Amino acid sequence: MLSAETLVSRPDFDLSAVACRSDHTRWSPPEVHGGHRVVLVRGGRFRRRAGGVVADLDPTLAYLGAPGEEESFAHPSGGDRCTAISVSPALWRSLAGDDPRRTAPRTLYVDPPLDLAHRRLLAAARSGDADYTLTEELLGLLARAVARTAPGPTPATSTGDDRALVAAAREAIAEGHPASATLLSLAELLGVSPYRLSRAFPRELGVTVTRFRHRVRIAHALDRLTAGETSLSTLAADLGYADQAHLTRTLRQHLGHTPTALRRILAPSR
Repeated sequence: MLSAETLVSRPDFDLSAVACRSDHTRWSPPEVHGGHRVVLVRGGRFRRRAGGVVADLDPTLAYLGAPGEEESFAHPSGGDRCTAISVSPALWRSLAGDDPRRTAPRTLYVDPPLDLAHRRLLAAARSGDADYTLTEELLGLLARAVARTAPGPTPATSTGDDRALVAAAREAIAEGHPASATLLSLAELLGVSPYRLSRAFPRELGVTVTRFRHRVRIAHALDRLTAGETSLSTLAADLGYADQAHLTRTLRQHLGHTPTALRRILAPSR
């Protein structure tokens, strides 16, 4: 029995938790997937056959799936639990380019840094901030995977004028440009790869683009609370948080206080 739970779905990527409870040595009927995929095993083991090559997968070995490839699976050792990441062609090209060696199906050794990246991605999926927190973790994981597929530089490793790029991104975020709603759309607005934008902020400012965006939104929240905002759900929605709980978690994490406590702290003295 196969089950899949969608953790996050966006136009450029999908993140799913997949569980298989099968126990059989025979190969499943061939399947064909349309996009690029990275599949990491969280527990158990299984076998995969693609392009005539058989691989034994477990938490130490992941695989890349290429568009249009035909694959079959067998589960001679019981079930397994996996994280499946599907990526749009545009996002994949922004990281890997058009080198056909980077689109060939293959397996990847999951070293400790990649294992940690996988665990951080799953934690980010529970953060409530798919468009920045999770996206940054996803880009980091994908860049690690892409770097293993063929030698040589990739678009993800390209560099440029970080100062000008970060300045433009800061302006768009501070002004609330519609494209700043997600990291991917902000990168598209600025004409750079999402991964480059993500890496430019720590190099230039010492903080991630996600933390910078939190800084701007928290300032807006403090302004509203100082002015006596009474509806925390409205405040959360206006500032782009998933819900009131997400706003509360963020303020507590960064300031050590809930919105209600901050409203009392910021109230004019009488």
